[in-house]
Amino acid sequence: MIEGSPLILVVNDDGITSPGIKSLIKVAKEFGEVIVVAPDKPQSGMGHAITLDAILSINEMEIEGVKAYACSGTPVDCVKIAVNKILKRKPDLILSGINHGSNSSINVIYSGTMSAALEGSLEKIPSVGFSLLSHSIDANFSAAQHYARLIIKQLITKPSPEGICLNVNIPNVPQELISGMKVCRQAIANWEEEYDERTDPMGRTYYWLTGKFVIDDEGEDTDEWALKNNYISIVPVQSDITNHKIINDIKHLENA
Repeated sequence: MIEGSPLILVVNDDGITSPGIKSLIKVAKEFGEVIVVAPDKPQSGMGHAITLDAILSINEMEIEGVKAYACSGTPVDCVKIAVNKILKRKPDLILSGINHGSNSSINVIYSGTMSAALEGSLEKIPSVGFSLLSHSIDANFSAAQHYARLIIKQLITKPSPEGICLNVNIPNVPQELISGMKVCRQAIANWEEEYDERTDPMGRTYYWLTGKFVIDDEGEDTDEWALKNNYISIVPVQSDITNHKIINDIKHLENA
């Protein structure tokens, strides 16, 4: 690798051996020196969890011709230990994914993929989470790789806002059917959850989380609209979850 080339950290939440991360590594290698630090097992749905009550172990290996470290912790643990211990300098870019399954709309708050990217942005490192709308182990990542390449090139070659974090979701369709890319907002949606109650062979009750995804947003400027119309959605996200719209509406509480 040429001295002075960008240093790129690749992480995910599906585990270090997932097909999605291998696809992302192949693209990242075109732009700089790549180091992988990813969970040693699937960590989907971990959100921004960090490990406080157990040790973290790291095992060095090689994936797709680059140095990689399998971490026993969460996706956010992977970013923290990479930036603070493993890497010799702060990375120029953090790439998370490619996730198997959607992280659009409300799913972003549960996502280990996006929490890893957000952790990077807290370190003022440009970060992107990529997700393909397919859970299949045999998913075709070629379209996701093509558009990831375009986005990475822009972030490396053009100035970006400090700590920019992008949530990128890719429709699960052939590349020729993708309509393009849309920068948009997160759709208003939620999960209507149910717990299926069952009984195991020992007579003990257990529960299985089920439910359906409900979109309460008809806007044509949302990630859900974009994905439904075969666009790649790009949503800028941030760690500040303050509801700025209602601050003035609740000022009276100061005098309660």
